[in-house]
Amino acid sequence: MAVQPIKFYQTGSFAVGNRLLDPDQRSVQSDADRANSISSGHRACQGCGEALGARYALDAAMRATNGQLIAVNATGCLEVFSTPFPETSWRIPWIHSLFGNAPAVATGVAAAMRAKGRPDVRVVGQGGDGGTVDIGFACLSGMFERNDDVLYICYDNEAYMNTGVQRSGATPPAARTNTTPAVGPEPGNVFGQGKNAPLIAMAHEIPYVATATVAGLRDLEYKVRRAMEFRGARYLHVLVPCPLGWGSASCDTIKIARLAEQTGLFPVFEAEHGEVVSSTPIRKRVPVQEYLKLQARYAHLFGTPYGAEVITRLQARADRNIARFGLLETEAAS
Repeated sequence: MAVQPIKFYQTGSFAVGNRLLDPDQRSVQSDADRANSISSGHRACQGCGEALGARYALDAAMRATNGQLIAVNATGCLEVFSTPFPETSWRIPWIHSLFGNAPAVATGVAAAMRAKGRPDVRVVGQGGDGGTVDIGFACLSGMFERNDDVLYICYDNEAYMNTGVQRSGATPPAARTNTTPAVGPEPGNVFGQGKNAPLIAMAHEIPYVATATVAGLRDLEYKVRRAMEFRGARYLHVLVPCPLGWGSASCDTIKIARLAEQTGLFPVFEAEHGEVVSSTPIRKRVPVQEYLKLQARYAHLFGTPYGAEVITRLQARADRNIARFGLLETEAAS
């Protein structure tokens, strides 16, 4: 792992924003001169993982590009809660695209900057899992195939949250949504559907692919910075829990994201040109039940005859991820 976690042994201190750390260890957010790309006043739900992830990602991108950045945003939660007409929370050049064409619009912006002789101006495309994994998938694949000079960030909250919590291609098995209710012989979302967008991006052999969560914000900042060191198509997939759609407490967003990592359900790794180059090892392995029980979208798996079998299948998925990406520290070391 390129970024080592910072351990804090003192609690209740006034070391706000890690300003007592060496400068090269500090978070971008600890800098009073940070871009503050998305400012206060937006209308995200309390505990929104997407608002947090976007703030850290875009501020890191602004620092990496010396402020020479344009963001293209697909329709979705992030766009809706940050730009209620006639207001906006964005303090950077920002363009709203349609639901499905953010990668194409970002490609066009990057081409325009080249034509203007401004290759120093970099472009970030961003959207949720609906606009990325489903509606915008063709445009995204085209961007990868052409190796366009764009970093695309998917903020994955595992359903269409903005339009009423409908299933997306990133909704995990057994999860309850308004289109995959907890009824019938296979309650919740069925097994065997959906898409693994990071692996699909890797199959295009683009320069850089990585995953991150809002539980590892330093890791997220590092991966944005690392992505900006490459030219060509880059893809970052960030897990951003949604208290509204997941039925979780707003205060548990970071905890749930961390449990997604520590169970193995969401592997955190980096890949370059189609090959995994690093993965974040699990510090303390946790059974998937600890992750599932904090979310109402999985409540039907507890106290029901079929629940134990479904949880076993979900544990098997986590175990496969752990083996596939070498997520246990002993495996990662070997």
